Amino acid sequence: MSVALVASALVAFALPSMAMAQDGSIEASDSGDTAWLLAATALLLIATLPGMALFQAGRARAGAFVAMLMQTAAVAAAVSLAWIVCGYTLAFGGVTSGWLGGGNAMMLVELGNVRDGLSVPESAFALFQMVCAVLASVMMLGAWSGRGRFGWVVLFAALWSVVVLAPVLHWLWGGGWLASASGTIDYAGGMALEVSAGTSALVTAVLMGRGIDFPRDSNTGLSPITLAGALLLWIGWFGLCGGSAFAANDDAAAALISAHAAACAGGLMRLLIDRLRREPPRAEAFALGLVSGLAAIAPAALYVSPGGAMAIGAIGATLSAGAAWLVRRMGIDDRLGVSALFAVPGAAGSLLVGVFMARALGGTGYDDTMNPIAQLVAQGIGVVVVAAWSAIGSTVIALMASLAFPMRVSEASEEAGLDVATHGER
Repeated sequence: MSVALVASALVAFALPSMAMAQDGSIEASDSGDTAWLLAATALLLIATLPGMALFQAGRARAGAFVAMLMQTAAVAAAVSLAWIVCGYTLAFGGVTSGWLGGGNAMMLVELGNVRDGLSVPESAFALFQMVCAVLASVMMLGAWSGRGRFGWVVLFAALWSVVVLAPVLHWLWGGGWLASASGTIDYAGGMALEVSAGTSALVTAVLMGRGIDFPRDSNTGLSPITLAGALLLWIGWFGLCGGSAFAANDDAAAALISAHAAACAGGLMRLLIDRLRREPPRAEAFALGLVSGLAAIAPAALYVSPGGAMAIGAIGATLSAGAAWLVRRMGIDDRLGVSALFAVPGAAGSLLVGVFMARALGGTGYDDTMNPIAQLVAQGIGVVVVAAWSAIGSTVIALMASLAFPMRVSEASEEAGLDVATHGER
Protein backbone atom coordinates (compact mmCIF):
# COMPACT_ATOMS: atom_id res chain seq x y z
CA MET A 1 0.00 0.00 0.00
CA SER A 2 2.80 2.43 0.89
CA VAL A 3 4.54 1.71 -2.44
CA ALA A 4 1.36 2.60 -4.29
CA LEU A 5 0.99 5.85 -2.38
CA VAL A 6 4.60 6.83 -3.13
CA ALA A 7 4.14 6.01 -6.82
CA SER A 8 0.98 8.11 -6.98
CA ALA A 9 2.74 11.05 -5.34
CA LEU A 10 5.64 10.83 -7.80
CA VAL A 11 3.26 10.81 -10.77
CA ALA A 12 1.39 13.83 -9.40
CA PHE A 13 4.68 15.68 -8.88
CA ALA A 14 6.09 14.83 -12.30
CA LEU A 15 2.93 15.83 -14.18
CA PRO A 16 1.72 19.06 -12.52
CA SER A 17 -0.06 20.30 -15.63
CA MET A 18 -1.99 17.07 -16.20
CA ALA A 19 -5.53 16.81 -14.88
CA MET A 20 -8.62 14.68 -15.31
CA ALA A 21 -11.23 16.19 -17.61
CA GLN A 22 -14.89 16.18 -16.66
CA ASP A 23 -15.56 13.58 -19.33
CA GLY A 24 -12.94 11.26 -17.85
CA SER A 25 -10.15 11.91 -20.35
CA ILE A 26 -6.75 13.33 -19.44
CA GLU A 27 -5.50 16.39 -21.30
CA ALA A 28 -2.65 18.81 -20.69
CA SER A 29 -3.05 22.52 -20.04
CA ASP A 30 -0.31 25.11 -19.77
CA SER A 31 -0.07 26.55 -16.26
CA GLY A 32 1.51 29.81 -17.43
CA ASP A 33 -1.16 30.47 -20.04
CA THR A 34 -3.86 29.54 -17.55
CA ALA A 35 -2.47 31.90 -14.91
CA TRP A 36 -2.34 34.75 -17.42
CA LEU A 37 -5.91 34.16 -18.59
CA LEU A 38 -7.20 34.14 -15.02
CA ALA A 39 -5.30 37.37 -14.28
CA ALA A 40 -6.64 38.94 -17.49
CA THR A 41 -10.17 37.94 -16.47
CA ALA A 42 -9.69 39.70 -13.14
CA LEU A 43 -8.46 42.83 -14.94
CA LEU A 44 -11.46 42.69 -17.27
CA LEU A 45 -13.79 42.43 -14.29
CA ILE A 46 -12.15 45.56 -12.90
CA ALA A 47 -12.97 47.30 -16.17
CA THR A 48 -16.58 46.26 -15.70
CA LEU A 49 -16.91 46.56 -11.92
CA PRO A 50 -16.09 49.21 -10.87
CA GLY A 51 -14.60 50.82 -14.01
CA MET A 52 -17.65 51.01 -16.25
CA ALA A 53 -19.91 51.60 -13.25
CA LEU A 54 -18.01 54.72 -12.12
CA PHE A 55 -17.40 55.95 -15.65
CA GLN A 56 -21.13 56.00 -16.37
CA ALA A 57 -22.38 56.94 -12.91
CA GLY A 58 -20.10 59.97 -12.83
CA ARG A 59 -21.79 61.31 -15.98
CA ALA A 60 -25.37 60.50 -14.97
CA ARG A 61 -27.81 63.24 -14.13
CA ALA A 62 -28.09 64.36 -10.53
CA GLY A 63 -30.13 61.86 -8.55
CA ALA A 64 -29.18 58.86 -10.70
CA PHE A 65 -25.71 58.04 -9.38
CA VAL A 66 -26.70 55.19 -7.07
CA ALA A 67 -29.21 53.94 -9.64
CA MET A 68 -26.45 53.55 -12.22
CA LEU A 69 -24.27 51.63 -9.77
CA MET A 70 -27.17 49.40 -8.76
CA GLN A 71 -28.16 48.66 -12.35
CA THR A 72 -24.58 47.78 -13.22
CA ALA A 73 -24.26 45.38 -10.29
CA ALA A 74 -27.63 43.73 -10.86
CA VAL A 75 -27.08 43.36 -14.61
CA ALA A 76 -23.65 41.82 -13.99
CA ALA A 77 -25.24 39.23 -11.69
CA ALA A 78 -28.17 38.45 -14.01
CA VAL A 79 -26.03 38.14 -17.14
CA SER A 80 -23.52 35.91 -15.35
CA LEU A 81 -26.27 33.49 -14.38
CA ALA A 82 -27.83 33.58 -17.85
CA TRP A 83 -24.40 32.86 -19.32
CA ILE A 84 -23.94 29.86 -17.02
CA VAL A 85 -27.36 28.46 -17.89
CA CYS A 86 -27.20 28.71 -21.68
CA GLY A 87 -25.33 31.76 -22.97
CA TYR A 88 -21.91 30.12 -23.06
CA THR A 89 -23.05 27.01 -24.88
CA LEU A 90 -24.97 29.05 -27.46
CA ALA A 91 -21.83 31.06 -28.16
CA PHE A 92 -19.05 28.50 -27.72
CA GLY A 93 -20.69 25.10 -27.76
CA GLY A 94 -19.88 22.58 -30.49
CA VAL A 95 -20.02 24.05 -34.00
CA THR A 96 -22.90 22.60 -36.04
CA SER A 97 -24.60 24.86 -38.56
CA GLY A 98 -22.37 27.86 -37.81
CA TRP A 99 -25.27 29.91 -36.46
CA LEU A 100 -25.47 28.72 -32.85
CA GLY A 101 -23.27 26.61 -30.65
CA GLY A 102 -24.42 23.15 -29.62
CA GLY A 103 -26.02 22.44 -26.26
CA ASN A 104 -23.13 20.35 -24.94
CA ALA A 105 -22.10 22.94 -22.34
CA MET A 106 -25.54 23.77 -20.91
CA MET A 107 -25.15 24.84 -17.27
CA LEU A 108 -21.38 24.43 -17.86
CA VAL A 109 -21.69 20.74 -16.96
CA GLU A 110 -19.51 19.32 -19.75
CA LEU A 111 -16.41 21.48 -20.01
CA GLY A 112 -13.28 19.91 -21.39
CA ASN A 113 -10.10 20.08 -19.37
CA VAL A 114 -8.57 22.03 -22.27
CA ARG A 115 -10.44 24.30 -24.67
CA ASP A 116 -10.13 23.05 -28.24
CA GLY A 117 -7.28 24.75 -30.08
CA LEU A 118 -5.90 26.38 -26.92
CA SER A 119 -3.71 25.41 -24.00
CA VAL A 120 -5.99 26.63 -21.20
CA PRO A 121 -8.78 24.83 -19.32
CA GLU A 122 -12.21 25.39 -20.80
CA SER A 123 -13.41 26.54 -17.40
CA ALA A 124 -10.95 29.46 -17.52
CA PHE A 125 -11.97 30.18 -21.12
CA ALA A 126 -15.67 30.14 -20.14
CA LEU A 127 -15.07 32.50 -17.23
CA PHE A 128 -13.26 34.99 -19.49
CA GLN A 129 -16.07 34.91 -22.05
CA MET A 130 -18.66 35.31 -19.32
CA VAL A 131 -17.01 38.52 -18.14
CA CYS A 132 -16.86 39.73 -21.77
CA ALA A 133 -20.64 39.23 -21.94
CA VAL A 134 -21.09 41.18 -18.71
CA LEU A 135 -18.94 44.04 -20.04
CA ALA A 136 -20.99 44.28 -23.24
CA SER A 137 -24.25 44.23 -21.29
CA VAL A 138 -23.33 47.01 -18.86
CA MET A 139 -22.10 49.20 -21.74
CA MET A 140 -25.72 49.75 -22.73
CA LEU A 141 -26.94 51.11 -19.40
CA GLY A 142 -25.79 54.68 -19.99
CA ALA A 143 -28.25 55.11 -22.86
CA TRP A 144 -31.22 54.88 -20.48
CA SER A 145 -29.64 56.65 -17.53
CA GLY A 146 -32.17 58.37 -15.30
CA ARG A 147 -35.28 56.92 -16.93
CA GLY A 148 -34.96 53.14 -17.35
CA ARG A 149 -37.03 51.07 -14.93
CA PHE A 150 -34.85 48.80 -12.80
CA GLY A 151 -36.75 45.56 -13.46
CA TRP A 152 -36.91 46.13 -17.21
CA VAL A 153 -33.20 46.98 -17.41
CA VAL A 154 -32.13 43.79 -15.63
CA LEU A 155 -34.51 41.54 -17.58
CA PHE A 156 -33.64 43.11 -20.93
CA ALA A 157 -29.89 42.82 -20.34
CA ALA A 158 -30.12 39.15 -19.33
CA LEU A 159 -32.23 38.26 -22.38
CA TRP A 160 -30.05 40.37 -24.67
CA SER A 161 -26.89 38.58 -23.60
CA VAL A 162 -28.40 35.25 -24.64
CA VAL A 163 -30.54 36.14 -27.67
CA VAL A 164 -28.45 38.85 -29.34
CA LEU A 165 -24.90 38.65 -28.01
CA ALA A 166 -24.37 34.88 -27.85
CA PRO A 167 -25.10 34.27 -31.57
CA VAL A 168 -22.81 37.16 -32.56
CA LEU A 169 -19.99 35.74 -30.45
CA HIS A 170 -20.49 32.35 -32.08
CA TRP A 171 -20.35 33.86 -35.58
CA LEU A 172 -17.12 35.73 -34.85
CA TRP A 173 -15.30 33.86 -32.06
CA GLY A 174 -16.91 30.45 -31.76
CA GLY A 175 -16.17 29.02 -35.19
CA GLY A 176 -19.38 30.32 -36.77
CA TRP A 177 -20.10 31.40 -40.31
CA LEU A 178 -19.05 35.05 -40.22
CA ALA A 179 -15.41 34.35 -39.42
CA SER A 180 -15.07 31.06 -41.27
CA ALA A 181 -16.96 31.93 -44.47
CA SER A 182 -16.40 35.67 -44.84
CA GLY A 183 -12.94 35.98 -43.31
CA THR A 184 -14.09 38.68 -40.88
CA ILE A 185 -11.67 39.25 -38.01
CA ASP A 186 -12.48 40.76 -34.64
CA TYR A 187 -9.67 40.29 -32.16
CA ALA A 188 -11.13 41.62 -28.90
CA GLY A 189 -14.70 42.66 -29.55
CA GLY A 190 -14.95 45.74 -31.76
CA MET A 191 -17.90 44.13 -33.49
CA ALA A 192 -18.84 41.36 -31.10
CA LEU A 193 -19.05 43.53 -27.98
CA GLU A 194 -19.06 47.19 -28.93
CA VAL A 195 -21.03 47.40 -32.19
CA SER A 196 -23.64 45.00 -30.82
CA ALA A 197 -24.01 46.80 -27.48
CA GLY A 198 -23.81 50.32 -28.93
CA THR A 199 -26.36 49.62 -31.65
CA SER A 200 -28.75 47.98 -29.20
CA ALA A 201 -28.37 50.90 -26.80
CA LEU A 202 -29.23 53.40 -29.53
CA VAL A 203 -32.29 51.47 -30.71
CA THR A 204 -33.68 50.97 -27.22
CA ALA A 205 -33.04 54.62 -26.35
CA VAL A 206 -35.24 55.57 -29.30
CA LEU A 207 -37.94 53.10 -28.16
CA MET A 208 -37.82 54.44 -24.61
CA GLY A 209 -38.18 58.05 -25.70
CA ARG A 210 -36.53 61.24 -24.50
CA GLY A 211 -36.09 62.09 -20.85
CA ILE A 212 -38.08 64.97 -19.42
CA ASP A 213 -34.91 67.05 -19.11
CA PHE A 214 -33.52 66.35 -22.59
CA PRO A 215 -31.28 67.87 -23.95
CA ARG A 216 -29.74 68.98 -20.66
CA ASP A 217 -26.09 67.99 -20.27
CA SER A 218 -24.97 65.19 -17.98
CA ASN A 219 -23.86 65.74 -14.41
CA THR A 220 -20.43 67.26 -15.12
CA GLY A 221 -19.95 68.01 -11.41
CA LEU A 222 -18.78 64.42 -10.95
CA SER A 223 -16.09 64.52 -13.64
CA PRO A 224 -13.37 63.27 -11.19
CA ILE A 225 -15.40 60.09 -10.71
CA THR A 226 -15.85 59.80 -14.47
CA LEU A 227 -12.10 60.08 -14.99
CA ALA A 228 -11.40 57.55 -12.22
CA GLY A 229 -13.74 55.10 -13.92
CA ALA A 230 -12.03 55.70 -17.27
CA LEU A 231 -8.62 55.04 -15.71
CA LEU A 232 -9.90 51.75 -14.34
CA LEU A 233 -11.17 50.93 -17.84
CA TRP A 234 -7.70 51.73 -19.17
CA ILE A 235 -6.20 49.17 -16.80
CA GLY A 236 -8.98 46.64 -17.29
CA TRP A 237 -8.82 46.86 -21.08
CA PHE A 238 -5.39 45.24 -20.79
CA GLY A 239 -7.28 42.17 -19.65
CA LEU A 240 -9.57 42.27 -22.68
CA CYS A 241 -6.83 42.79 -25.28
CA GLY A 242 -4.10 40.76 -23.60
CA GLY A 243 -6.40 37.99 -22.47
CA SER A 244 -7.86 37.54 -25.95
CA ALA A 245 -4.53 35.97 -26.97
CA PHE A 246 -5.34 33.14 -24.52
CA ALA A 247 -1.63 32.65 -23.95
CA ALA A 248 1.22 34.39 -22.14
CA ASN A 249 3.22 35.09 -25.28
CA ASP A 250 4.29 37.75 -27.77
CA ASP A 251 0.76 38.11 -29.13
CA ALA A 252 -0.50 39.19 -25.71
CA ALA A 253 2.35 41.68 -25.27
CA ALA A 254 1.85 43.15 -28.74
CA ALA A 255 -1.88 43.56 -28.10
CA LEU A 256 -1.17 45.32 -24.79
CA ILE A 257 1.19 47.79 -26.47
CA SER A 258 -1.44 48.54 -29.11
CA ALA A 259 -4.15 49.05 -26.50
CA HIS A 260 -1.96 51.40 -24.49
CA ALA A 261 -0.95 53.42 -27.54
CA ALA A 262 -4.55 53.79 -28.73
CA ALA A 263 -5.74 54.88 -25.29
CA CYS A 264 -3.06 57.56 -25.06
CA ALA A 265 -3.76 58.82 -28.56
CA GLY A 266 -7.52 58.87 -27.99
CA GLY A 267 -7.35 60.84 -24.76
CA LEU A 268 -4.95 63.45 -26.14
CA MET A 269 -6.91 63.76 -29.38
CA ARG A 270 -10.07 64.60 -27.46
CA LEU A 271 -8.19 67.29 -25.52
CA LEU A 272 -6.93 68.68 -28.83
CA ILE A 273 -10.47 68.80 -30.19
CA ASP A 274 -11.58 70.74 -27.12
CA ARG A 275 -8.61 73.07 -27.53
CA LEU A 276 -9.69 73.82 -31.10
CA ARG A 277 -13.14 74.60 -29.69
CA ARG A 278 -11.45 77.01 -27.24
CA GLU A 279 -12.46 74.90 -24.27
CA PRO A 280 -10.26 74.07 -21.24
CA PRO A 281 -8.71 70.59 -20.84
CA ARG A 282 -11.60 68.95 -18.98
CA ALA A 283 -11.30 65.66 -17.08
CA GLU A 284 -14.47 64.32 -18.69
CA ALA A 285 -13.17 65.10 -22.19
CA PHE A 286 -9.97 63.15 -21.59
CA ALA A 287 -12.00 60.27 -20.15
CA LEU A 288 -14.25 60.16 -23.22
CA GLY A 289 -11.30 60.23 -25.60
CA LEU A 290 -9.50 57.56 -23.64
CA VAL A 291 -12.46 55.19 -23.70
CA SER A 292 -13.23 55.77 -27.38
CA GLY A 293 -9.58 55.05 -28.22
CA LEU A 294 -9.77 51.78 -26.31
CA ALA A 295 -13.01 50.89 -28.10
CA ALA A 296 -11.43 51.56 -31.49
CA ILE A 297 -8.37 49.38 -30.95
CA ALA A 298 -10.20 46.32 -29.58
CA PRO A 299 -10.81 44.64 -32.96
CA ALA A 300 -7.32 45.42 -34.26
CA ALA A 301 -4.92 45.20 -31.31
CA LEU A 302 -3.19 42.01 -32.44
CA TYR A 303 -2.85 42.88 -36.11
CA VAL A 304 -1.46 46.43 -36.23
CA SER A 305 1.79 48.14 -35.26
CA PRO A 306 1.97 50.60 -32.35
CA GLY A 307 1.96 53.43 -34.90
CA GLY A 308 -1.17 52.00 -36.49
CA ALA A 309 -2.73 51.69 -33.04
CA MET A 310 -2.03 55.38 -32.37
CA ALA A 311 -3.74 56.33 -35.61
CA ILE A 312 -6.74 54.10 -34.90
CA GLY A 313 -7.11 55.51 -31.37
CA ALA A 314 -6.97 59.11 -32.61
CA ILE A 315 -9.43 58.43 -35.43
CA GLY A 316 -11.78 56.62 -33.06
CA ALA A 317 -11.80 59.54 -30.61
CA THR A 318 -12.46 62.04 -33.41
CA LEU A 319 -15.33 60.04 -34.88
CA SER A 320 -16.77 59.47 -31.41
CA ALA A 321 -16.89 63.22 -30.71
CA GLY A 322 -18.60 63.85 -34.05
CA ALA A 323 -21.08 61.01 -33.56
CA ALA A 324 -22.08 62.29 -30.10
CA TRP A 325 -22.88 65.70 -31.59
CA LEU A 326 -24.84 64.13 -34.46
CA VAL A 327 -26.95 61.86 -32.24
CA ARG A 328 -27.90 64.80 -30.06
CA ARG A 329 -28.72 66.93 -33.10
CA MET A 330 -31.03 64.15 -34.30
CA GLY A 331 -32.97 64.45 -31.04
CA ILE A 332 -32.10 60.97 -29.77
CA ASP A 333 -31.69 60.74 -26.02
CA ASP A 334 -28.77 58.35 -25.81
CA ARG A 335 -28.10 59.99 -22.48
CA LEU A 336 -24.43 59.08 -21.99
CA GLY A 337 -23.56 58.66 -25.66
CA VAL A 338 -23.13 54.88 -25.60
CA SER A 339 -23.47 54.51 -29.37
CA ALA A 340 -20.93 57.28 -29.98
CA LEU A 341 -18.48 55.95 -27.39
CA PHE A 342 -18.54 52.29 -28.33
CA ALA A 343 -20.40 51.43 -31.54
CA VAL A 344 -18.83 54.13 -33.73
CA PRO A 345 -15.19 53.65 -32.64
CA GLY A 346 -15.69 49.87 -32.60
CA ALA A 347 -16.97 49.92 -36.18
CA ALA A 348 -14.20 52.30 -37.25
CA GLY A 349 -11.51 50.08 -35.73
CA SER A 350 -13.08 47.02 -37.33
CA LEU A 351 -12.77 48.64 -40.75
CA LEU A 352 -9.36 50.23 -40.18
CA VAL A 353 -7.80 46.89 -39.28
CA GLY A 354 -8.21 46.02 -42.95
CA VAL A 355 -5.90 48.94 -43.75
CA PHE A 356 -3.36 48.99 -40.92
CA MET A 357 -2.69 45.26 -40.84
CA ALA A 358 -0.76 45.64 -44.12
CA ARG A 359 2.89 44.70 -43.74
CA ALA A 360 3.88 47.98 -45.40
CA LEU A 361 2.34 49.76 -42.41
CA GLY A 362 3.93 47.46 -39.84
CA GLY A 363 0.97 45.11 -39.46
CA THR A 364 0.91 41.34 -39.39
CA GLY A 365 -0.15 41.06 -43.04
CA TYR A 366 -3.12 39.37 -44.68
CA ASP A 367 -3.95 35.68 -44.97
CA ASP A 368 -2.98 33.97 -48.19
CA THR A 369 -6.55 34.15 -49.49
CA MET A 370 -7.04 37.84 -48.60
CA ASN A 371 -5.85 41.24 -49.80
CA PRO A 372 -6.61 44.78 -48.60
CA ILE A 373 -9.82 45.11 -50.62
CA ALA A 374 -11.10 41.66 -49.72
CA GLN A 375 -10.35 42.24 -46.03
CA LEU A 376 -12.14 45.59 -46.05
CA VAL A 377 -15.17 43.94 -47.66
CA ALA A 378 -15.11 41.17 -45.07
CA GLN A 379 -14.89 43.71 -42.26
CA GLY A 380 -17.71 45.77 -43.73
CA ILE A 381 -19.92 42.69 -43.99
CA GLY A 382 -19.25 41.91 -40.36
CA VAL A 383 -20.11 45.42 -39.14
CA VAL A 384 -23.35 45.55 -41.16
CA VAL A 385 -24.48 42.08 -40.12
CA VAL A 386 -23.78 42.61 -36.43
CA ALA A 387 -25.41 46.05 -36.38
CA ALA A 388 -28.52 44.83 -38.23
CA TRP A 389 -28.92 41.75 -36.04
CA SER A 390 -28.43 43.81 -32.88
CA ALA A 391 -30.99 46.41 -33.95
CA ILE A 392 -33.64 43.83 -34.81
CA GLY A 393 -32.98 41.54 -31.87
CA SER A 394 -32.86 44.29 -29.26
CA THR A 395 -36.13 45.77 -30.55
CA VAL A 396 -37.92 42.45 -30.14
CA ILE A 397 -36.41 41.80 -26.72
CA ALA A 398 -37.14 45.30 -25.47
CA LEU A 399 -40.82 44.94 -26.35
CA MET A 400 -40.97 41.45 -24.84
CA ALA A 401 -39.39 42.63 -21.58
CA SER A 402 -41.85 45.53 -21.45
CA LEU A 403 -44.67 42.99 -21.07
CA ALA A 404 -43.26 42.15 -17.64
CA PHE A 405 -41.99 45.63 -16.66
CA PRO A 406 -42.64 49.04 -18.23
CA MET A 407 -39.52 50.29 -20.01
CA ARG A 408 -39.26 53.57 -18.15
CA VAL A 409 -40.23 55.04 -14.82
CA SER A 410 -43.01 57.56 -14.32
CA GLU A 411 -42.39 61.25 -14.89
CA ALA A 412 -42.67 61.86 -11.16
CA SER A 413 -39.99 59.27 -10.42
CA GLU A 414 -37.79 60.61 -13.19
CA GLU A 415 -38.09 64.14 -11.87
CA ALA A 416 -37.38 63.06 -8.30
CA GLY A 417 -34.38 60.99 -9.41
CA LEU A 418 -34.06 57.21 -9.43
CA ASP A 419 -31.80 57.22 -6.38
CA VAL A 420 -34.76 58.26 -4.26
CA ALA A 421 -37.72 57.01 -6.28
CA THR A 422 -36.41 53.51 -7.00
CA HIS A 423 -33.71 52.73 -4.45
CA GLY A 424 -34.68 54.89 -1.47
CA GLU A 425 -31.25 56.52 -1.36
CA ARG A 426 -30.82 60.21 -0.62
